[in-house]
Amino acid sequence: MAYEQIAEAFHPGSFLEEELEARGWSQLDLAEILGKPASDVSLLITGKRSITPESAIALGDAFGTGPEYWMNLETAYQLSQAESKNAHVAERAAIYEHYPVRELVKRRWICATQNVEELKTQILAFYGKSSLTDPFNFYCAERKATSYLEDNNMYQDAWLARARNLSPAVQVVAKFSQSKLKACICKLKKLMHEPNEIRHIPKVLAEAGIRLVVVETLPKTKIDGATFWLGTKKDKPVIVMSLRYDRIDNFWFTLFHELSHVANGEGKETPIIDENLLSDEPTDKPDSEHRADADAEQACVEPAELDSFVLRTHPYYVEWKVQGFASIQKVHPGIVVGQLHHRYSRSGRGLPHSHLRKLLVKVRRIVIEAALTDGFGYTPSTSI
Repeated sequence: MAYEQIAEAFHPGSFLEEELEARGWSQLDLAEILGKPASDVSLLITGKRSITPESAIALGDAFGTGPEYWMNLETAYQLSQAESKNAHVAERAAIYEHYPVRELVKRRWICATQNVEELKTQILAFYGKSSLTDPFNFYCAERKATSYLEDNNMYQDAWLARARNLSPAVQVVAKFSQSKLKACICKLKKLMHEPNEIRHIPKVLAEAGIRLVVVETLPKTKIDGATFWLGTKKDKPVIVMSLRYDRIDNFWFTLFHELSHVANGEGKETPIIDENLLSDEPTDKPDSEHRADADAEQACVEPAELDSFVLRTHPYYVEWKVQGFASIQKVHPGIVVGQLHHRYSRSGRGLPHSHLRKLLVKVRRIVIEAALTDGFGYTPSTSI
């Protein structure tokens, strides 16, 4: 008889009772044979007392079975009880392996629970899945600092899922169209000279039918932004930004990069997120991302104008010259500095990253006070 089968159903006391019945002994008889109180035998039979090595030896001598038989029964039963109590450990471990549960709980995107079924239900609802093994097939437009041949990691997927869950709460005042987008970009460019003007951006985008959401990044994401589309016809664009770099240059570059994706209808059929927009580029970067970068540079500072400024100024980029050029371009000086830093990374003809950083003013607080934001101290409900 395999003890795994025994352990699944019976406590050793059940077998002890069968041995008594087979021999016609009473509990009192066994107690006298063992030289123990009758209460001890009763506790063994009812399972209120475990079989110890000492009692196993005594029972083995009494029934002629050997002590191993009784110890095996007790061990199997205890293992069965432990397995029952930990039946969901493996399942919970699998969930933690494929989903950033701790971060989801920390950000209050799901509730902490010890009930594995409740945890599964929350995970499935958060990602919009019917099974935990289903892939997260969520399409958006992306730019990566890592290889485009690599899948998004679980933290990136969670970030995108949160953005998707929040985005329907953003109200727009018009249906998106290319003509509204062009008008939107013209309005945005008039806001680039002063950091506080950024507070108008969510409204300007909403007038063009574009939703803006801010979601603070999770560990191991390195995401600047993403573009995706809502609706069965994929005709409702959403831009999500992380603001992980609190700098005016990074904000405007990321925004215009994402607007390029919107203008070209990207993010409807291929999974895309935008990482490290002003960093070194992967060799397998697609043409659409090169174009989006070029569009963003064009929107921030006219490349031909910047070329002329570099030709006249390099390498003497003193602050008053940068401010004067920015004034002519009608943009904040920090945007010019950001472009000069980028030029230096690519060609060496630009501004070293350690120079004029004081012009890279912080804008995160301005943005999150105007846009629907998750993170940086805010945790909105998805039922807004």
